[in-house]
Amino acid sequence: MTVSRALVFASLVLISSVLFACSAHGEKGGEKGGENGGTRPILLFNGTGTSRNDVAALEGILKDNQLDYATVNDSELNAMGESQIRASRLLIVPGGNFVDIGHSLTPGTTASIRSAVQNGLNYLGICAGAFVAGSFPEPYNGLNLTSGVQFGFYSAEGQGIRKAAVAIAVAGGPTLDHYWEDGPQLTGWGNVVGKYPDGTPAIVEGTSGRGWVILTGVHPEAPESWRQGMSFTTPASADNAYAGTLIRAALDRVSLSHY
Repeated sequence: MTVSRALVFASLVLISSVLFACSAHGEKGGEKGGENGGTRPILLFNGTGTSRNDVAALEGILKDNQLDYATVNDSELNAMGESQIRASRLLIVPGGNFVDIGHSLTPGTTASIRSAVQNGLNYLGICAGAFVAGSFPEPYNGLNLTSGVQFGFYSAEGQGIRKAAVAIAVAGGPTLDHYWEDGPQLTGWGNVVGKYPDGTPAIVEGTSGRGWVILTGVHPEAPESWRQGMSFTTPASADNAYAGTLIRAALDRVSLSHY
């Protein structure tokens, strides 16, 4: 189904009021960490609005997969030009509060990121990072890597559910229970790699100019500690392995099986 513009704007109002959409286990905010400079293959954004817990989870996945990366916060990213951003191969934007993430970046920075992707930078957006990749009006400052497509929440949000174990049907692979928290469904852009139980896209991939983009509304990187009070049929290790698959596919421009 197509998410109406009215629904999208209603979702934005809701996000502005609750101020922790897609916050990844109840944390938001970022802190400076690591080395930046755009010289490592992967840039992991850890600035204002990102979940510290999600940044830590992603760092764990990157280390487990022996992938070289640097963290970059909003001040550092705002100081970088397109050529510096594009010196890396992949930008990862994790979960958190996409309103705060958008506000932390200048319009010039979002334009530089969009241009960098158009000219070959790859992008992985997880939950809030997937929202940010979409097209949103001021003052939300989206990246618009999606040719004008805006994303709304997965339908569980409308039932008052804020986080859950959600079975994601993956094309060409087994169905996996993934941790979901206030994440988007990704109707209207890219090829569908994974689907929510209601059939809407949970994971998508596609090109934005010459850049390769993968977006996910769920958190395959979620560690075991996020699962308290929820029932999962698949182990965290299986989900975490899939997170590594997504990161490598985004980094190496690999097209995953899709519907």
